[in-house]
Amino acid sequence: MDIALFSPSSLFPDEDDTSSHNEKTEAQQSYEERRHEFPGMELFIREFSFHQLNANLLWPGTFAFAEFLVQHRSWIEGRRCIELGSGTGALAIYLRKSFCLDITTSDYDDQEIEENVAHNCRANGIIPVLPHIKHTWGATFPITDPDWDLIIASDILLYVKQYTNLIKTLSFLLKSYKPKDNKAVKRMEIEQNGGVGFPQPVFLMSWRRRIGKEDESLFFTGCENVGLEVKHIGSRVYCIKPRHATVSGDNI
Repeated sequence: MDIALFSPSSLFPDEDDTSSHNEKTEAQQSYEERRHEFPGMELFIREFSFHQLNANLLWPGTFAFAEFLVQHRSWIEGRRCIELGSGTGALAIYLRKSFCLDITTSDYDDQEIEENVAHNCRANGIIPVLPHIKHTWGATFPITDPDWDLIIASDILLYVKQYTNLIKTLSFLLKSYKPKDNKAVKRMEIEQNGGVGFPQPVFLMSWRRRIGKEDESLFFTGCENVGLEVKHIGSRVYCIKPRHATVSGDNI
């Protein structure tokens, strides 16, 4: 794996002699640029050397989830997708390049994250860059009528204190879903009549970072308490949907 260190100090003007060394350090973000192997593809991803919101690295769940989605590509092709906790944007970039997936990235309301996702899009030939939504879990979502029929995330269950906020955002996106066009409506009809695929809308989540069984149960119970149904579908991938949604296909 090739690694290059990058410190964009040239982007910042010289500080006044009275400025502290700490202020200079905070103004200069450093990065590591790495080549990552995804199924059938290599991506060049710039990662923060450190980020207070943990948006700095690619975690194991990203690669495992990518493999799962490749194996079930017919179930996600043609979907309109949003990724929660996108971090570097690597998974979304991979899905756009592999499946031409209509995908939006999202993460905490932080300008550095958004700019880094855009940088990684351009570095991997995605121009214009993927749309991005800055959203802090639990806060009012900036779009009142969400039309994403597929929500994805990987390795986002690290912070137990954020579970309530994450569930609030997830519940809104799933329960307030409104199809964007007739294609989405027809796909729903096919699935409800026995076609193979995921329910619509649906949240697919994968992780490989270890969390305690009690923490895992806390998240799933919280989802069920707000009217969501949780099902493990293999390879540490979970399908979460509104209870009234129809699940179709033998593997769901």
